[in-house]
Amino acid sequence: MRNPEAVAEIVSALRQAHGDNVARAFLAEGVSLAALMDAVFSLPIKNSEAVRTIARALESGDFVITPDIGPLWHVKYVYSQPGSMTVVDMVVLTPDRTFASTEISLRLQG
Repeated sequence: MRNPEAVAEIVSALRQAHGDNVARAFLAEGVSLAALMDAVFSLPIKNSEAVRTIARALESGDFVITPDIGPLWHVKYVYSQPGSMTVVDMVVLTPDRTFASTEISLRLQG
């Protein structure tokens, strides 16, 4: 693993939100970015730390991202309201298109 701390944080969030069996299935078969965000945002941590946790997972290289978004991409944060610092969603921007969090799936490599 390239970033075991990021993987551990994601595994922990999925286990707390959905239980061991569902978390294992998500990691093996894939979990949407939207579902992952719901799990991490449900943790008793600051919104900014939750966002960093998700960003580290996306950037770690430990997860297979589907569809293949290619090497050039950027995460755009969607805030609860203008001027707010509370992130409520993320979209992935590539040179060719924008992917909603519901369109992106992450699966643990291995």
